[in-house]
Amino acid sequence: MASHRRSKQPSRTRVTVLTTAAAAAAALSANAAHAAPSEKPGKDEVKARVDKLYEQAEQATEKYNGAKEKQRKLQKEISTIQDSVARGQEELNKLRDGLGSLASAQYRSGGIDSSIQLFLSSDPDDFLDKASTIDQLSSQQVGALKKIQGKQRELAQERAEAAEKLDDLATTRTELGNKKKEVQGKLAEAQKLLNTLTAKEKAALAAEQQRADRSSTARVDLGKDTSASGRAGAAFSAAQSQIGKPYVYGATGPSSYDCSGLTSWAYAQAGVSLPRTSEAQSGIGTRLTRSQLQVGDLVFFFNDLHHVGLYAGNGQVLHAPRTGTVVRYESMDTIGGPFMFGVRV
Repeated sequence: MASHRRSKQPSRTRVTVLTTAAAAAAALSANAAHAAPSEKPGKDEVKARVDKLYEQAEQATEKYNGAKEKQRKLQKEISTIQDSVARGQEELNKLRDGLGSLASAQYRSGGIDSSIQLFLSSDPDDFLDKASTIDQLSSQQVGALKKIQGKQRELAQERAEAAEKLDDLATTRTELGNKKKEVQGKLAEAQKLLNTLTAKEKAALAAEQQRADRSSTARVDLGKDTSASGRAGAAFSAAQSQIGKPYVYGATGPSSYDCSGLTSWAYAQAGVSLPRTSEAQSGIGTRLTRSQLQVGDLVFFFNDLHHVGLYAGNGQVLHAPRTGTVVRYESMDTIGGPFMFGVRV
C-alpha cells in the first residue's frame, strides 16, 4: 500500500519574512523612482540657492573689508607709536648724557656727589623716591632727573600701548583670514551649483538677467527729470562711468568693485572720503525714507546693512551686486533683501 506524504508547506514565519522583504524592496524602488528626478535641481532652484550663497558671501565680504580696514589703521598707529618711542629713546639718551656731563664737571671740581653716584648706578625712579637725597642735588641736576623720569614713564606707556595694539593686530589678521576663507567657500559652493546647469539653462538665466537690466535702464532713462547735483551728482556720474565693471570681493576700483568699494570710489571722485564698509557708510549723513531719496543718495539693504548702492531715480539703484555680475542698474525691489533707509552724504 502506497504511503501518501503531505507536501511540506512553508512556515508562516518564512512567508512573513519574504513578504516583508518584498514590500521593502518595492518601497525602496518606488522611493528611488521618485528621488531620481530631484537629484538635479532645476535652474530656478539653483538660482535661488546660488543667490543665497552670494548674499552670505557678501555679508562675509563686508566683515572682511572691516577687518582689513582695522588692520590698516592698526598698522599705521603702531608705526606712529614705534617712531615716537624711537625718538623718545634718543631724547632719553641725550638727557642721560647731559646728566653724565654734570657729574663729570662735578668730579673735576672735587668729586662726584654721592647722590649722583646713586643715580648713575640705579633707576631714576628709585632715586627720586628717596626724597632725602634731593637736597644734595643742584637745581639743574633735579631738573635733569625729573625730565629723565618723565620720559621713562612716557616711553613705558607708549611701549605698553604698542604691545596691546600688536595683540589686537594679530587677532584682526586671524579674523581677516577666516572671513576670506568663508567668502571663498561660499563662492566655490555657488560655482559648483552653477556647474550643474546645462548650457541651455545657463542661457535662459542670462536672458532673464538681460531683460531685467534693460527694464531697469529704461526706468532710469524715464526718470531723468530727477537730476542729481552737488557732490551726490558728481558721485553718481562717476559711478555711471563704471557700469559694466565686474564685481570682485574686497575690490575698490577702478577695474573692479564690491558694493561698498563702488560707493566709496564714486564719492572719492567727488572729493568725499567715505568709510570702507557699508555698515560704516550708513552713519555718515542724514537718514532718508524711500520717498525722500534723490539721485546719488546712498541706499542700504538687508537688516545688517551689508549691501549699499547709489539711488538712480525712479525706484532704481546703481550698484555692484555680487560675484558673477557687473556694475549695473537694478530695481530696488529685486535686490534680494529689504530696503532699510537712504543716507544723504
